[in-house]
Amino acid sequence: MRLTSLVPFRDGGALTRPDFGLFGLHREIDRLFSEFAQGVGPSAKIIPNIEISETDKAIEISAEMPGLERQDVEISIDDDTLTIRGEKKIEEKQKDKNIQLSERSYGVFLRVLQLPPGIDPSSVQATMSKGVLKIAIPKPAKSEPKKIEVKEENKAAA
Repeated sequence: MRLTSLVPFRDGGALTRPDFGLFGLHREIDRLFSEFAQGVGPSAKIIPNIEISETDKAIEISAEMPGLERQDVEISIDDDTLTIRGEKKIEEKQKDKNIQLSERSYGVFLRVLQLPPGIDPSSVQATMSKGVLKIAIPKPAKSEPKKIEVKEENKAAA
């Protein structure tokens, strides 16, 4: 995806060219709406990048969350669904400024992952350091097939 600026004269003065005309303005407006719909720029949805790995004993999930502290993140497991929820808030220092350009994203995010059946939520461990959330989920014990003996039915005497 090509990231472009919302500043109209970025590409060598595209809006100031004499041949820009009405159709050029129409194309530029279409481009801006297209980028907005795709989530480019400060209005982009916050979706943390994740990495899922597996060992013999556990499933390990790492999620990048730059600028967040552990108290900004909530993790829950309901049935076989892991939900990572958080909020990136505007810094107090930023509220009083007249910001001219911001490419940073703020707001609430939610990431939902399907887990294998049988996970014990009380055994899940989560840590956060330097903007990286790490979740260790112990794998459930595999159920071994059990052979069931077929017995003769006891017939009661009448």
